[in-house]
Amino acid sequence: MHDAEVLDIMIAAALEAGAAAHQYFRGELHLARKQDNTPVTAADHAAEAIILQRLGTAFDDIPIIAEEEVAAGRVPLIGDTFFLVDPLDGTREFVAGRPEYTVNIALVRGGAPRLGVVYAPATRVLYAGDAEQAQAFRTTAAPGAATATSERHAVRVRRAPHQGLTVVASRSHPNPKLNSYLRAYQVADTVSIGSSLKFCLVANGEADLYPRLGTTMEWDTAAGHAVLLAAGGIVVNADGAPLRYGKAGFTNPWFIATSGFAPRPLSA
Repeated sequence: MHDAEVLDIMIAAALEAGAAAHQYFRGELHLARKQDNTPVTAADHAAEAIILQRLGTAFDDIPIIAEEEVAAGRVPLIGDTFFLVDPLDGTREFVAGRPEYTVNIALVRGGAPRLGVVYAPATRVLYAGDAEQAQAFRTTAAPGAATATSERHAVRVRRAPHQGLTVVASRSHPNPKLNSYLRAYQVADTVSIGSSLKFCLVANGEADLYPRLGTTMEWDTAAGHAVLLAAGGIVVNADGAPLRYGKAGFTNPWFIATSGFAPRPLSA
């Protein structure tokens, strides 16, 4: 199966999962806490079940690392190729009634995110990218649609503006170390937003820099990372090396995403 076909299946799974999750938005959440004290809702579980079923049926030979499955202790062995799934990224935004949550699906090969889908059900905006083909696009879907219903618009990073950078930062994870790091840059604006949409703003030429000086998991970042790579951006760790996937425990180091320029190094 060609990657374009794989990406279409990922998109269909994300759309269906997003529709299921959105039914709980600003409604009865059945909120609980996981062992790490992070929130989980019925929407997380409903969306993940759909993605596991869709991807498992289409790709029974590719392991799926999914957030809630990992939390339950169900972690398949992985090889060179595997899926990373966050069925509801930005659960804190979801619980707070903010529309910034996303469904994330990525295909990883050789430690790098190759295909990625980021779908925001509340706004029905979907970003997708094929990093190997250097092609990323943005589209929208009608409520409950199984496929995106509008034209696919190519997205591309922009050249860093002379008047200063637009920085994207986490709304739910403020970090005082970020201000110290940003002193090395000329910053024109800072945008706070939840979930993997931060990667997408950089990919879509709306922002230039996204430093994450804190803990994230691989399923949080892989889909947005793939979209940004496909749009011409980069994501590197504190040493300037590309952020890799398939690490023990699936925990990311600090990282910096940019519109393609080499960022200033940071120290953890």
